[in-house]
Amino acid sequence: MIGARGFYPPKSATGRSSLIPAPPWHYSGDLLTVEYRTDPARVRELLPEPLEMAPEDPGAVALIWADWQSCGADRAELLDPVRAQYKECFAVVRCAYRARTYSRCVYIWVDKDFAVARGNHQGYPKKLGSIHLTRPHPYGPAPRIESGAVFGATLAAADRRLAEAVVTLREPSETDGFVNAHPMAHHRQLPAIDGKGLALDELIASGAAAFEGGRAWSGDADLALFDAPTEELAELTVDEPIAAYYRQVGVTWNGGTLLERGL
Repeated sequence: MIGARGFYPPKSATGRSSLIPAPPWHYSGDLLTVEYRTDPARVRELLPEPLEMAPEDPGAVALIWADWQSCGADRAELLDPVRAQYKECFAVVRCAYRARTYSRCVYIWVDKDFAVARGNHQGYPKKLGSIHLTRPHPYGPAPRIESGAVFGATLAAADRRLAEAVVTLREPSETDGFVNAHPMAHHRQLPAIDGKGLALDELIASGAAAFEGGRAWSGDADLALFDAPTEELAELTVDEPIAAYYRQVGVTWNGGTLLERGL
């Protein structure tokens, strides 16, 4: 039987037009993470039922900049890099579900449409934005990955700057942070076409199917958040800095598990 094919719209006779291929999806990237504490009440208001506050350090937030090169199972995008190189910035908090602690992305901006599509499938609330971060390099003026290296990062959306950070590396670290160190608990939701409730309503858990990473570095950060008419990142005010981290990683994502389905 002949029919439209493809993992994700637009679908076609061959499936070649699909915006993204089926998982697994592979990522190689540089992560710049700034962790801090905010008012736990600001975190609580971003957690829909049945999620609860994390039992320890409930006001902890991670704001993460990432510069990714990604690909599907056949690795074709590596030879056509316009298809799968992108940057993102995302805010992560922690939450609890049935006495287990999860990480949860509450805000995220990306600079390519295919990354938005992948986020829709995974439950990430992705929006388009402008994201930049300093890239390390062993030659010339770019910072090396070493003590004293200084990195900058910015986030903007709809012509407004939302965040900027300057991170100074101090020393190697056993970790690249704790806020984003758990499986993700996300909602996959789609309003019904007749306006009556949700056609899709799932609470899911997912994480890395495979992971490898280089040495993590810790340091200090100067982080500023800015108000904008259509964004609320600045409501997660920077009340107490924790630490900053830099790490190069490789990750594979290949689906998740259903925690519960809405009635």
